[in-house]
Amino acid sequence: MKNNVELKNGIVIFLGIGIFFLLMDFLGLADKNYLRILNAFIVLYGINETIKTNSKAGKTDYLENLVSGFKTGVIGVFLGIVGLIVFIYIKGGESYLDRLSNTFFFGEDNNIIKYCSILFFEGIASSLIGSFTLMQYWKDVELKAKV
Repeated sequence: MKNNVELKNGIVIFLGIGIFFLLMDFLGLADKNYLRILNAFIVLYGINETIKTNSKAGKTDYLENLVSGFKTGVIGVFLGIVGLIVFIYIKGGESYLDRLSNTFFFGEDNNIIKYCSILFFEGIASSLIGSFTLMQYWKDVELKAKV
């Protein structure tokens, strides 16, 4: 049951990020770095849904929910990176990547593997930090429910 929740919310994260970035590209806003931070809220939403579902199902173990939220984020980030690789190749490969990386802080010499690897590790770190932060909230909610 729990793994289905993690997978379902990981796919929600993937779809949310995919739609968000496709919309940004369609509207010509893909070069606006400050808008990219909004994808963190999509990841946090998916992680929160997993932890909330676990909590409602009676799973209140801190570490178990932390790992469950983290796995949800990793699934979403992994699927998002795979989608990004496909999207970059559809839009023109390395030439499109040069336009993307010029608006980010990756430096001059980029390739698709380097670019996506950096984004993947950044996504993993964000998922861990987001899971931990959300668990601080849910820990207090669960303690108040027991009192």
